[in-house]
Order: sequence, then structure tokens, then C-alpha cells
Amino acid sequence: MSVEHTPHERIAERSKVGPHTTKAEHIGFNGRVAILITNSVGTMWCAYAFALLALISLPDAIKAGTAALIAWIAQTFLQLVLLSVIMVGQKVSAAASDKQALQTYKDAEALLRIQDDVHRLIKVNNDLTAQIHAATCAVPAPAAKPKAPRKG
Repeated sequence: MSVEHTPHERIAERSKVGPHTTKAEHIGFNGRVAILITNSVGTMWCAYAFALLALISLPDAIKAGTAALIAWIAQTFLQLVLLSVIMVGQKVSAAASDKQALQTYKDAEALLRIQDDVHRLIKVNNDLTAQIHAATCAVPAPAAKPKAPRKG
């Protein structure tokens, strides 16, 4: 095992790049148009407007009979209203997911820094241990006194 500390290259890379966000995503013109439409249609106000629009044709669907009413529910009301409601739900989920991803990024960043600090502490500990070893081994042990011969 090497006692020489080398910071992981990912620490420097992460500090330069940072977390990936949708703002950093290259989407081009078509992507911007799609986001504009999605942000417009994906609101509860748009869902309410679609519901009102669908309800305008409800009396005619009721007069036309059961088959027309079922078709109106499936093809008009559900498609118009649920489209916006689902988009709102996706935006809420995406926002929560983005927050979780950012928190995970911050946690990983903290763990990388803690790990880097632990490596530095291990290096300091190893250096101090080597100095203690050198200090204790460099001093010669006291020589034992020679025993005097016994008389007798």
C-alpha cells in the first residue's frame, strides 16, 4: 500500500464542471420551441382551459347517444385535459428529481473531500509514526552493567 497521497482526479474534474443541469444541455432551436410549448401546455391553467373547451361539445355528445358520449370522453375530454395534467405531474416529478440529483451531487462532493482529508491524515500519521520509529531506534539502548565476579 502506498502512503503517498495523490488526490483523486475526479475531485478537480468535478470542481471545474459542477452538476449537470438542463441549462447546460444543448437543445438548439427545435428544443427551445418544444420547451416553450411544453411549458405553456403543461400548466393547470391550460388543463382548465382544455376542460372548458371539451365541455362546450358535451351537450352534442349527449344528444348523439352512448357511443358518441363514450367517444367524447375518451377522445376529447381525456386527451385534452389529461395531456396538460400529466405534463404538470411530470414537471413536478422532474423538479423533485433535479433536487435529488443536486443533493446526491453535493453528497458525493462532500464524500470525495472527506476521503481526501482522510488520505492526508493517514499520510500525517504515517510520517509521525516513521519519525517516532526513527527516534526510538536511533537512540542506542543503555548498556547493561557488567556483573561483578562473585567472591567466594
